[in-house]
Amino acid sequence: MARLFGTDGVRGVANGDVLTAELALQVGLAAAQVLGGRTAVIGRDTRPSGPMLEAAAAAGFAAAGLDVLLLGVVPTPTVAHLCASGAADIGLMISASHNPMPDNGLKLFAAGGLKLSDAQEDVVEAALGTTGSRPTGTAVGTVSAADPALVGAYADHLLSTLEAAPTGLKIVVDCAQGSASAVAPEVYRRAGAEVVAVFSDGDGAHINDGCGATHLEALQAAVLEHGADLGLAHDGDADRCLAVDATGAVVDGDKVLAICALGLKARGALAHDTVVATVMSNLGFVHAMRDSGIEVVQTAVGDRYVLEAMRDGGYSLGGEQSGHLVLGDHATTGDGLLTGLQVLGRMAATGSSLAELAAVVQTLPQVLVNVRAERTRAQAPDVLDAVAAEEAALAGAGRVLLRPSGTEPVVRVMVEAPTQEQADEVAQRLASVVGRG
Repeated sequence: MARLFGTDGVRGVANGDVLTAELALQVGLAAAQVLGGRTAVIGRDTRPSGPMLEAAAAAGFAAAGLDVLLLGVVPTPTVAHLCASGAADIGLMISASHNPMPDNGLKLFAAGGLKLSDAQEDVVEAALGTTGSRPTGTAVGTVSAADPALVGAYADHLLSTLEAAPTGLKIVVDCAQGSASAVAPEVYRRAGAEVVAVFSDGDGAHINDGCGATHLEALQAAVLEHGADLGLAHDGDADRCLAVDATGAVVDGDKVLAICALGLKARGALAHDTVVATVMSNLGFVHAMRDSGIEVVQTAVGDRYVLEAMRDGGYSLGGEQSGHLVLGDHATTGDGLLTGLQVLGRMAATGSSLAELAAVVQTLPQVLVNVRAERTRAQAPDVLDAVAAEEAALAGAGRVLLRPSGTEPVVRVMVEAPTQEQADEVAQRLASVVGRG
């Protein structure tokens, strides 16, 4: 049987074959039995299925004897922050992040604010459907709306991290009709920025629909229309942040990560002068960091691998091209609003435009070719020989990355090179070799 928990909790079509109210109840009950504690908090994004799953999960926690505080619509990092601060022993976020509206998900956080490890998830999964000992009478947990001050404390925490107040900066914030709608415009205004909020109605039926961090076209147009200094885009649960400069040019996650890294280094707050990124970060980012005296540790794709490397090495910053950044001195998980504030603070502290800050990274042309082939072809001797020959020819000015798909017979061939023509040629040659198998 396939593992229930994926790379970021349980995810699927809400009320479909897997992600049901019955499952949410069992996950709440099992998580409480395995992780213990006394208080659980539940947050959700704006999807129509959220209240259904919230009610079921709350019943599961309460049936195990936990008192449940319902946060309502909040960003995922709000849940993590409350677990990290000691306000809760277990946290559950109901969201499918950047996925389309019909999907939803269950993300668990343990005391301390960290997502569950694979081993912890396996124990929770094994406990699903077990009876265990159930409290009765007054020992049954309660379910109540959380004090708004809890979410207010999260907002105050975010604002306390500002390097400098972005007074006078005009920004457009795209809330993706999701969790950011409830918090982001107010936080950025309190920081001192002039804010134009778009896709901020909290219309969960259209979450991530042509908006947010996965669809930047509308934000680009809005920045130009309003003559803004920049635009910030969040995804459905607000744990990501991408940006658009005043000209409408996209500032991707590599560039956002570079801006944050240089800001922390300038303040002496970049632990070990090292930043953690995944293997998908552009080589231009790696070169920019090393030219600035910053070492880059690269991991497999996925925020959990970034977090593991940060914890293992004692590093304070890591992130992905998607705009999912972890600022370890202030958060235990990716936080889009925290990231956005760091960008604004850096602009204010330096007096530089976003385009000027982002120019530190000269992105190399990149080509990605999906080749229909057995996934084992990525490690076949003839393929490895071809990759080695191409890398030798690039002589450090580019790179090659082969990644087998985790779900289908496809090998992804990614090439970066000094010119688009060179990248295309190398990618096609390697794709031909991979496809021979």
